Amino acid sequence: MKKILVLEDEASVREFVLLSLRRSGYEPLGASTIPEALQIIKDNPDICVALLDVMLPGNKNGGFEVCEKIRASGSKMGIIMLTARDQEIDKVTGLMNGADDYVTKPFSPSELSARVDALVRRLGIDSNNAKNYELTSGPFVLNTRNRTLEKDGKRLRLTQIEFLLMKLFLENPGKALSRENILSEVWGDQFNGEYKTVDVNIRRLRIKIEDDPTQPEYLTTVWGYGYKWGF
Repeated sequence: MKKILVLEDEASVREFVLLSLRRSGYEPLGASTIPEALQIIKDNPDICVALLDVMLPGNKNGGFEVCEKIRASGSKMGIIMLTARDQEIDKVTGLMNGADDYVTKPFSPSELSARVDALVRRLGIDSNNAKNYELTSGPFVLNTRNRTLEKDGKRLRLTQIEFLLMKLFLENPGKALSRENILSEVWGDQFNGEYKTVDVNIRRLRIKIEDDPTQPEYLTTVWGYGYKWGF
């Protein structure tokens, strides 16, 4: 049974989420504070997805801080931000800090479960049986078996979404991919997020792979359409 961390300070909301996830076949672990959430992560390294409330008592950006700590540790667990503020800056901040998705309150049990299911499916891609599990391009080597990326022999830390983006582009070198196509291939057909999700994740990926992210050499923009891998 896959473990899901739920960081939510409001007891009623937390219990609602825990119950919904339990009914969907997951093993949810609830936390109401940052220290409690970090301890649960430490005690349960097999956590698959973390649901992090953005605003916590005394810390309006508490969820973002936990997200940053998770990514700084090198963990590739999926992260979904829970926010009551339907503002683009919150979505962008969460994605730039390493989140994979966001859900705005209030949300229904079916919506939350669908988002978690979709993220779990993306994290569970099985490439162990692939005959060719290395994709190479210029200084980059993407290993689809152990899900790693190297540039000039140096390992780069990627989130799951960043890995899937790299995989998509390296499988389609020189091909212009629309934002709609990228959303469908990486986030899934059922994802109802905005194109901004693609843009923010591309921006974050460029910071890791480009020598100068403001003048991208590898992952270039096709203005008014999307992006392509080419140099």
